[in-house]
Amino acid sequence: MLFFKLSAFYFFYFAAVGVYVIFLPKVLHDLGYSAIDIGIIFALAPLMRFLTPFLFLKHIKLDQFIFKSALFLSILCSLLFYVTIENFYAFMMNNAILGACLSVILPYLEVTAIKVLGKDRYGKSRLFGSIGFMLISLILARFLSEPYIAIHYYLIVNILTVVFALSLLKYDDVSHNEKISKEPFSFFKYWPFWISLFFMQLSFGGFYNFFTIYETSHGISLEMTSYLWSFGVLCEIIILYFQAPLLKRNLLNIIRFAVAVTVIRWLLLFLFPNNLSLVFFTQSLHAFSFGLYHSAVIIYLYTLYENKKLAQQFMYGVAYGLGGFLGALIAGYLYGDYLFLFSSIFSLCSLLFLFNKNLIYKN
Repeated sequence: MLFFKLSAFYFFYFAAVGVYVIFLPKVLHDLGYSAIDIGIIFALAPLMRFLTPFLFLKHIKLDQFIFKSALFLSILCSLLFYVTIENFYAFMMNNAILGACLSVILPYLEVTAIKVLGKDRYGKSRLFGSIGFMLISLILARFLSEPYIAIHYYLIVNILTVVFALSLLKYDDVSHNEKISKEPFSFFKYWPFWISLFFMQLSFGGFYNFFTIYETSHGISLEMTSYLWSFGVLCEIIILYFQAPLLKRNLLNIIRFAVAVTVIRWLLLFLFPNNLSLVFFTQSLHAFSFGLYHSAVIIYLYTLYENKKLAQQFMYGVAYGLGGFLGALIAGYLYGDYLFLFSSIFSLCSLLFLFNKNLIYKN
């Protein structure tokens, strides 16, 4: 039953991410938002993901009350989309609050998933998130005839996310009190890894926020672009199902490999944006640059830090938060033919930091 509930949570959570990432930039573009406006809007939520974990170092205890509050506030933000989407500043603030909620929800449950399911079953549960992401990309592409349809979908899947998240609380037996850790949480001990996380997600700024617009501007239809998203996620699902043996090896080397693949992926997308076959190939690399990379990073951090929930929060904060914030902002300014060349350079920086001698492999 726990496996089912976790899988359902991942399914609906990442279905909501799919609506947000794939279709909301297109919706805003159609409503008259400029590329810079879109970059700013999608930078605010990641910024809040970065800032929020710092509150839990000393000021706030990460407990079930905070978790439940974040869940219900995320529903309120989803409802407010209806009245804020056509006002730049109101929609910007709504996204900032939503980002703060998301900075709590997923990291909170990731530790439970890893502890209960282990390396062998974590990927098989997490892949349902990829399935949710893929299905929403296929379904919504056919029915997105006006902007508010996307908001309808986001609200529905967000409510279902909250329902299954609440059902998982009875399995939450991991203490949230940071004082249980004998060793204080520190970025500096493994600083090259944190910088690498930042640059890796920085490289995804153009992809997450502008891939749909980028491909449709190069002659690829919106429906075909949704197939490209889905194909990438399908490859991700395959690696998540079969990754368990790989995750028993040297995790640091696996992370290096995944980042190296990402460098090649963005370079090919820069060189051949309208070559459908090659774009499909770059999407197949999502299996490594996200699927395998994400799992390896989650488990690697789990082995490094005693305060595991806080480590996961900061992973989402530094990578998907700060990296996502600046990635979205920079992508808005860099948008054009050279967007993914810069993405390739950012991921190369990520790779270089992974070879710093301060990094160790802990099994």
